[in-house]
Amino acid sequence: MHALEISNFTKKYGERTAVDALSLTVEPGEFFGFLGRNGAGKTTTISAITGIGKITSGTISIFGNDVEKNYRQARALVGLCPQEFNVDIFATIERVLWYVGGFYGMSTVDRKKRIAELGRILDLESHMEKKFAELSGGLKRRVMLARAMIHDPKLLILDEPTAGVDVELRHELWKYLREINAQGKTIIFTSHYLEEVEQLCQRIAIIDAGKIIVDAPKSEFTKDGSTLEAKFLSLTQKKS
Repeated sequence: MHALEISNFTKKYGERTAVDALSLTVEPGEFFGFLGRNGAGKTTTISAITGIGKITSGTISIFGNDVEKNYRQARALVGLCPQEFNVDIFATIERVLWYVGGFYGMSTVDRKKRIAELGRILDLESHMEKKFAELSGGLKRRVMLARAMIHDPKLLILDEPTAGVDVELRHELWKYLREINAQGKTIIFTSHYLEEVEQLCQRIAIIDAGKIIVDAPKSEFTKDGSTLEAKFLSLTQKKS
């Protein structure tokens, strides 16, 4: 069973086609890079995977659960760390995590334990009573990751999770993500920092103009002394 299976997914906004008959699979335990320029269809695809966006045609399933027909089961298997800070900015970190844990049906005991655990891992323990609006950009990113992880999802989708994060914390997050991936967590990772995609991901797909233009092991992008960034640019740059 695939962790994620997308079959002929198409998304239209009126007459405009944002994603065009996209098919893609991600295997359990894979660290998968999903790349594309702004407007390529990446965020639209992620929105459909998580049930935020509607599917015009095609199907998407998460560990065998159709995201439309079995929405609740599919959504419970996914943790999303989005680009946007879509939280109550006047709530404390603890309240943000507490609320989301309740949304996923976690008990009081389990929520307390998990919040404490993520507080230690992401160095948020001394900030739990601070309101989200009072936090630095790096702390906000850590809270978004903690929120995505609160219910220990089988599939973790990280959309620009290290934007605005300092170098030291970025490397700490890399270490943590490698650890949970080694333990079996499936991760879909997007970033405009292509060097971190090159560091972390085992397989990489690039979407451009709503279509997958390449899907290959990382070694295919970096062979012959090339870099992922150079290959990405050569594949996506507009032809004059």
